Amino acid sequence: MKVLATYSIKGGVGKTTAAVNLAYEATHTGARVLLWDLDPQGAATFVVRVKPSLKGGAERLVSRRGELGDHVRATDVPGMHVLPADFSLRHLDLHLDDTTPARLADLLGPLAPSYDVAFLDCPPGITLTSEGVFGAADALLVPTIPSTLSARTLEQLATFLASADDAPDVLPFISMIDGRRTVHRDVAAELRRCWPALLAAQIPSVAAVERMGVARAPLATFAARSRGATAFRDLWAEIAARLWR
Repeated sequence: MKVLATYSIKGGVGKTTAAVNLAYEATHTGARVLLWDLDPQGAATFVVRVKPSLKGGAERLVSRRGELGDHVRATDVPGMHVLPADFSLRHLDLHLDDTTPARLADLLGPLAPSYDVAFLDCPPGITLTSEGVFGAADALLVPTIPSTLSARTLEQLATFLASADDAPDVLPFISMIDGRRTVHRDVAAELRRCWPALLAAQIPSVAAVERMGVARAPLATFAARSRGATAFRDLWAEIAARLWR
């Protein structure tokens, strides 16, 4: 099972949108997909229409007796299951501080035979949770909006991971781009020059993406021909080609 985390130090860059849509696209290539919502806001849980509830909360989840299998729920998308979030995850760092650094990876291990790919939708920041994600993930999928401050967080992430043992691959991609804006085009070009690993597919800033919260569904289920849905389809094909060569 490949473990992919949609992650960024910065918030509001499209992590959840990417996690849900990439998970959907993966199912349409025949993959068995697990979506783990690690954000206490539970946006991914909301979009896939699952009740935001963790029996026993985050403390029980990461305890020595905790396991993920009890919390897995089916979604409306065939082949996609979700591990829902609830507000107890706001204390996840505190509970992880009482466990081993590899606790998230250990929790995922028993589920590996049942899934081909797991997507971890992560809260922003560099925390104990994110360090656990770094240890569990094969790759970090990093949505980067075309702004100077967002681009700066890529440098911060690279600096942090440079001292980590067995760091995951970092696969950044441009998110929420408006090609009509000169500053977006200029920053995107600079990102491409500075980051050779930057994925080619770009996620546009379009109304269809914003409607996901209303539709509570992946883009391709209600706007299959939109530029956003096409971009996520292309992005998943590119990611899969990188990881399953």
